[in-house]
Amino acid sequence: MLLCLSANHRNVSLELLERLSVDVPRSTRALLKASDAQGAVVLATCNRFEAYLEVDGNAPAEPLVDALSEVSGVAPVDLRAALAVHRGDAVAVHLFAVSSGLESVVVGEEEIAGQVGRALEAAREEGTTSGELEQLFQRAVSTSRGVKNRTALGGAGRSLVRLALDLAASRILDWTRATVLVVGTGRYAGTAVAALRDREVGDIRVFSPSGKGAEFAAKRGLTLETDLPSAIAAADLVVTASTGTVLRSVDVTPGHRLLVVDLGMPRNVDPGVGRLEGVELLDLDTLRVHAPLEHAEAHDEARALVGSAAAEFAVDAAVAPVIATLRRLVSETLDNEIARARSRGAGDEAEAALRHFAGVLLHRPSVRIRELASAGRGEEMLAALDLLHGIRPDEPRRD
Repeated sequence: MLLCLSANHRNVSLELLERLSVDVPRSTRALLKASDAQGAVVLATCNRFEAYLEVDGNAPAEPLVDALSEVSGVAPVDLRAALAVHRGDAVAVHLFAVSSGLESVVVGEEEIAGQVGRALEAAREEGTTSGELEQLFQRAVSTSRGVKNRTALGGAGRSLVRLALDLAASRILDWTRATVLVVGTGRYAGTAVAALRDREVGDIRVFSPSGKGAEFAAKRGLTLETDLPSAIAAADLVVTASTGTVLRSVDVTPGHRLLVVDLGMPRNVDPGVGRLEGVELLDLDTLRVHAPLEHAEAHDEARALVGSAAAEFAVDAAVAPVIATLRRLVSETLDNEIARARSRGAGDEAEAALRHFAGVLLHRPSVRIRELASAGRGEEMLAALDLLHGIRPDEPRRD
């Protein structure tokens, strides 16, 4: 069974999200150990921390909450009050909505689908994913593409970066004469550079806290800065999209008029920076307050698409054992016939022809099984399979 623990901008504070997001690999390992799950994928972004697990039956959520508490240092009672728990088919509905940007601060945002895909990639690299989670996350990404292509939410310009720049426009009247410093070289930093280019910013510079900014700057034709305080002193706007705290009060020249946009999670900018004379700080909390209202018609259409995709996923998950059982039956028969044919001198061409024929033969029943399950006739389909072939999913065949 699929299970999801969700903490996001709708139900928790930015501070709690920060503490949950500090060490994602460690949290993933702790969740696996606490639940004895078959797999786990953690999605941690600037506005959410969500753990997706494949567990046995109705595994309780309490051990998972305790594991996250131990890693993050957040009291179990606070986590229980903050975390939403989704189980079974509701997990697909939730993740498909998330990947489509329907649960984001800026509804329909562009970055979230990529973040969902990268969460799966990270789980693969760590060896923590599972077959069902693979299918879930792959379907989530494809669902987000469908929503983007078929609704008005797919229009360009929906992202936290672009919202931040919209708010910054009240301070920066002429973007062509502005000097902007981007701190960080990850994907979000790249998104920030693209959004700045759309506004025709005259001078974009980059600083890498890790010292790996040369390739990032060269690829985008940016000026690479190596001294952060000097780079800040020359900037009108600083956009941070890195990891950990990279900008402190001591880095800013007193009295320097400066706008700082902090897109990091955990936050990149010490809150004290926003209290300096002449400095205005826009962080994720500020962006939440100013997020535009969703377009009702497009949002409803997108929700309908998400619901349909989730229903299809549920049907596919339900009939997968049935189709696997049917394919196993055909495969056993096929292997016997191929062995018999080879004993009579048949070659590779005969085997290839038999395997192709078996694939063609299985296609229509597989499609029909899905159709019957979608129509609510799953029990009839199972009864027919049992009657015709003497098998039930995951049960040995009766002779």
